Amino acid sequence: MPQYLYLHGFASGPQSQKAQAFKRRFQQIGIPLIIPDLNQGDFSTLTLSRQIQQVSELVEANPGPTVLIGSSLGGLTAAWVAQQPQVQNYITKLVLLAPAFQFLDQWLTRLGKAQIEAWRTQGTMPVYHYAYQQPLPLQYSFITDAQDYNDTALTAPIPTLILHGTDDQVITIEASRVYTATRPWVRLVELPSDHALGDVKQALWQHTQHFLAAPS
Repeated sequence: MPQYLYLHGFASGPQSQKAQAFKRRFQQIGIPLIIPDLNQGDFSTLTLSRQIQQVSELVEANPGPTVLIGSSLGGLTAAWVAQQPQVQNYITKLVLLAPAFQFLDQWLTRLGKAQIEAWRTQGTMPVYHYAYQQPLPLQYSFITDAQDYNDTALTAPIPTLILHGTDDQVITIEASRVYTATRPWVRLVELPSDHALGDVKQALWQHTQHFLAAPS
């Protein structure tokens, strides 16, 4: 049986509603779901590279068939983990929930030039963290690191299911449409929801269960 890893989103944690909802669903069919804490006790030094390394090490520590399920930035992380040569052969399927493709273009546009410049010069910016329920500083290295990653380099032909809300105002569904258009191994399911996908949990599970051919 594959191991199943769930990667939570940005400024979130293992106790997020979606993470726990998926964990309960997997428990009901007798499958453990591993939900690593991508904050690693230090949100301030978070980078995409750090998340990719953390998850890759988890896969290498238990080499064998692995399914990655990722939400938002966790979804982008999953896609990049599947691109890493040392673990690529272990990743059998990806389930990406509102994955954060093109996230720098979309996020930085909303922040505006003045706020970005203040972040760069001050070194950190407060970001509300939903797991800790308070603003926490995030180093500007989060941006400089992310600039090294381009979605066009994600070419590993691993069967992928994307579930994305048509009303997503955080990562527009167009990002997933563009990603899917040039990758025949990816299937996009568009759902009438926003970025959180909180009101379509049943649909999320049904599509995921069918894609993974998981027992009922």
